[in-house]
Amino acid sequence: MSALLLALFAFSLFFTMTPGPLIKLFGGILLAMLALLGCKGLFTLEPNQAAVMVFFGNYAGTVNESGFFWVNPFYNKTRVSLRINNWNTPVLKVNDERGSPIEIAAVIAWRVQDTARAIFDVESTLNYLQIQSESAVRQVASSHAYDDTEIIDSKRKKSLRTDLDAIAGLLRESIQDHVNVAGIVIEEAKIAHLAYAPEIANAMLRRQQAEAVVMARQKLVDGAVGMVEVALKNLEEKQIVSLTSDQRAVLVTNMMTVLLSESGAQPVIQMTQATS
Repeated sequence: MSALLLALFAFSLFFTMTPGPLIKLFGGILLAMLALLGCKGLFTLEPNQAAVMVFFGNYAGTVNESGFFWVNPFYNKTRVSLRINNWNTPVLKVNDERGSPIEIAAVIAWRVQDTARAIFDVESTLNYLQIQSESAVRQVASSHAYDDTEIIDSKRKKSLRTDLDAIAGLLRESIQDHVNVAGIVIEEAKIAHLAYAPEIANAMLRRQQAEAVVMARQKLVDGAVGMVEVALKNLEEKQIVSLTSDQRAVLVTNMMTVLLSESGAQPVIQMTQATS
């Protein structure tokens, strides 16, 4: 097609430059106008770039391959990038599943897949993505706790802080459901910022510390009980000493005191029992 346009342009120059009847001049001008009009249909596309064609208000197709093309010069061409883009949501203040105010933000990798939808179904693709992604982030954050240590039916519930990969998957799916109408594909979505709101940050920090202490104490107690149980069992099986129920109680008390004390505990041994 480009060769044909060059030929038309050459013929137009020949007719206009050659002396002769006036009809040749008009013919050359007409050919030049046709050549210039045809040049309007020439365009190039880079990799990961597309062009949406509209012919007198009607969708005429999409070119989504890189290269040099010619289309109907009356087509209205709109270029659309197919490259991956990043969008950082602003820090949003949301109440989590427990009603605690938290601050959360996400980073989203997205690209246009359906160019026709991106152009005709939404006013602004980027603006639509921004609003819908914020809505999806709020939805996911409000349906999960910031930090959940409760165990229900031997399974711990997913939380925003400890289950980042699972939450990222849910977030990507939620955003994808929101932006399907715009022809957008969400490649990745991750939490970029997560914290308690400033007004409750100190109180929630103390709560986390208390929960950590309780869990640590629970592990210590479980371990100490196991050690005492093993000690009593070995004493009985190897017949090292025969203990009465009262002596067993004293031994258990002393061992638990030593094992669970944060400082070096020194139990007092009654000499009357030791010498008897």
